[in-house]
Amino acid sequence: MKKLILFLAFMALVVVACNNDSNETIPNQEIAEVDMSDFYLYTDKEDNGTAGKSTQSGEKCHSMHVLNRQLKENPGLYQKMYNVEKHTRQFIAAKKPTGTPGGGGGTDPGTDPGTDPTYTEAITIPVIVNILEDPAHPVTQAHIDSQIEILNEDYNNANPNTSGAPAEFSSLVADVNITFTLASVNRKASTKTTWGTNDAMKYASQGGIDATSPSTYLNLWVCEIGGGILGYAQFPGGTNATDGVVIGSDFLGENTAGGVYGDGRTATHEVGHWLNLRHIWGDGRCRQDDFVTDTPSSDGANYGCPTYPTINCKSADMTMNYMDYVYDDCMYMFTAGQNDRMRALFIPGGAKESFVN
Repeated sequence: MKKLILFLAFMALVVVACNNDSNETIPNQEIAEVDMSDFYLYTDKEDNGTAGKSTQSGEKCHSMHVLNRQLKENPGLYQKMYNVEKHTRQFIAAKKPTGTPGGGGGTDPGTDPGTDPTYTEAITIPVIVNILEDPAHPVTQAHIDSQIEILNEDYNNANPNTSGAPAEFSSLVADVNITFTLASVNRKASTKTTWGTNDAMKYASQGGIDATSPSTYLNLWVCEIGGGILGYAQFPGGTNATDGVVIGSDFLGENTAGGVYGDGRTATHEVGHWLNLRHIWGDGRCRQDDFVTDTPSSDGANYGCPTYPTINCKSADMTMNYMDYVYDDCMYMFTAGQNDRMRALFIPGGAKESFVN
């Protein structure tokens, strides 16, 4: 009988411990219930969800293509990304009791994690730039320095074009308050002129450069991707060895070789994916979302430099958002909702918590 009592007491302690652990992902509050029924990862990239829209510039970002491939190669990735998304929605639901992506309810406003220093204070992300040098597409220190400056401008709401935001969007502009610093530059001569999107540039064994401490550094690879692709990123939850962002050599920083995409916004866009943002149109039709409540629905990407308003799905597109496909000079804002998604990564239990601890 004593053994039975001791066993039951032990099991009770285990249950309590497990319950305590499950509540540690969002501190000082109850875990909010959230609806995950709209969550998706795989996308149909054959038509790219751009029916009815011009594809004059092609598909410049291949992050969703790469994600589709990684999901097929890594059976556990879906669950990891599901967990990242659930954690994000729980954070947002608790932060905003009046309504959130996923339909979650709120908690006592006194436990609002928006008052937590992790959410409100500046975050600094050190950057490792890994360059696979191609003489036909040189990458200079000036290109690198200007790229860091542009990232800091865009993630601190210092893009001068933001002052021209349409009235319906101007109140949504967010200061993400993330600062990027150049930690080091690695250069490696290579005779390979087209790297593609299979992550070969991220492995020394395949002629590339291995990632440096991806849990504490943003690794940014610069190489000639090929196929007219400007860049791609890995979403939170992926393998550490391939974690980071890839940018085409001509599109890093202020670079005349990049033409209309030569003002550094490819990195801004791809780092947005790295920080858990989807394309603003959700890579689908009007009913497929980017999981952000304050971005309007759309049925596909915008290209060039659209006039306002550009109407799709019965509302004006936020064409000037960094997560669309417009020319570099015509994108200039993140929204408060996108800021919430990015910030959720850095709170306790977040996928990038290691960057602040």
